Amino acid sequence: MIVDDTYAEAFGSVYSRILVTAKNDAWLNQAVNSATGYATSTISCDCEAGLDSYVEASKTPDGRVGAILQFHVPKFRKDAVKLLEWALIHRISQSILTCPTTRVFNALDTGESLPVGYKLGFFGDGFQSEKDDFDRTMTEIPIMSGTFQIEKNLSYGEGVMGGNLWLMGDSDESALFAAERAVAAVKKIGGVITPFPGGVCSSGSKVRSMKYDFLIASTNHEFCPTLKDVVESKLSEEIESVYEIIIDGVSLEKVSEATAASLKAVSKTPGLVKVSAGNYGGKLGKYKIPLRL
Repeated sequence: MIVDDTYAEAFGSVYSRILVTAKNDAWLNQAVNSATGYATSTISCDCEAGLDSYVEASKTPDGRVGAILQFHVPKFRKDAVKLLEWALIHRISQSILTCPTTRVFNALDTGESLPVGYKLGFFGDGFQSEKDDFDRTMTEIPIMSGTFQIEKNLSYGEGVMGGNLWLMGDSDESALFAAERAVAAVKKIGGVITPFPGGVCSSGSKVRSMKYDFLIASTNHEFCPTLKDVVESKLSEEIESVYEIIIDGVSLEKVSEATAASLKAVSKTPGLVKVSAGNYGGKLGKYKIPLRL
């Protein structure tokens, strides 16, 4: 396996980290999957979101099973903090408040916060209340199944988006197996997420389009195996499939740690020809995560 002497170019984000709890694993996972759905790429989504880690019932404020979720918006977006608040309010209201038995707690301590719980309280139509429960200030909303509680303020901070790896295999099976190994390694780190379905992106993209002015992104033709005989390809003859892993996290250190763990995890994958990463020559973000240490 060849590891390119290159780097993944990452960029700053504003992010929030919340703890969702529920009666059992089944309903917790329903909330997790719904709240982080359609949040793979800021190319077209309101944010990038994903599961950070699960939390044992003995370690949550209300003694129930929990999961920590991250939500990221690029820092270079105009009004990034407002966009993050918008994403939180809508995703929590539509996917967690509506999910049976759930509660939401803040899981970040930065000194900066958004009144997400307070604003969501207006759904209570004047019947909402503020309570000191679980050693926190909670907004309680009457709903048809009882009540829904969310911490009044959710903190936000500065994170990192866009860490990435390109895994190139001599078959689709070998490349996907490597990608699955990489995602499994990332999940063990904590403080990071892989926002694409199953943590893996099969499409990749390049900025803009060669043919269509209305596109902000299009297929990365130089890395499409089926186009090797049509374009000036950057793939060697034996590479038949490429998968990408995107890593967002709470800090550059965490994203770098996850990248290193992924590289170690895939190092002996049969059929994995090459590992590389995407960058834009420093034009997109200020963070460079080298593949060779």
